[in-house]
Amino acid sequence: MKHQDYTDRNRQLLHFVVLPTVLLTVAFLGGLRVDAHTKQFIFLPPPLVTLVLAALLSSLFVRARAIDLQRWLAIEQPMVTNVAHLLTLLTLFFASAQAFNSVLPESGLLHWMFSFFFLWTLWTNQFSAFDARRLLRSLTVLFGTAFMLKHLLVSGLYASEGGWLSRLTATLLQGIAVSSPGFAPATGYISFLALALYVGALVMMSPVPLPPAPIAGQDLIRDGEESGKLLEPAVPLEKRNSSD
Repeated sequence: MKHQDYTDRNRQLLHFVVLPTVLLTVAFLGGLRVDAHTKQFIFLPPPLVTLVLAALLSSLFVRARAIDLQRWLAIEQPMVTNVAHLLTLLTLFFASAQAFNSVLPESGLLHWMFSFFFLWTLWTNQFSAFDARRLLRSLTVLFGTAFMLKHLLVSGLYASEGGWLSRLTATLLQGIAVSSPGFAPATGYISFLALALYVGALVMMSPVPLPPAPIAGQDLIRDGEESGKLLEPAVPLEKRNSSD
């Protein structure tokens, strides 16, 4: 019985505390940058296109049954539970927007190329058959590819100490508005941490939320009633015979 109590408490802690905290951390880290010259932290709010991408991704979560909205927001649940679930879903939405923000170039031609890549991928997936596991694998590959393109390939091409590949790219793109990133390499580590936490949060999320925790004292009252029935004094045998 105690083992079951600890299991339920740990699940409630994971669902109502750990998961929202991780999603809020992703929402913060996704917009965090480190300036290459001053080494100061810069927070960039999510651009409008990332909100559109987060909306498309939220639709995929529902279609793939990764989130069952009818169970997350149900009239049979207490109001406090529904509010907690709604706040968790909102944090998931903004964490998704900031996850896209962390792998999108900040401006220029590459920003729109990456945005079109995400938009096309998410839009075509709206008409594909998905389950929760397949969606998680697809998102891991999608964000991993975008991370490597931005923080490894693009940052290496525009590095100040770049080699012949950097000079060749600059020559090929001469006359095209492609802005070079002005952020320190530490930005890539922050983005990697944000994406890792985001994927971990998706793993922790369950399609059907946990049932609401029982009101404090109900178990004690129920146990007391049961123990009272067990300890109820028995009627003496002589009193039974006299009554008969």
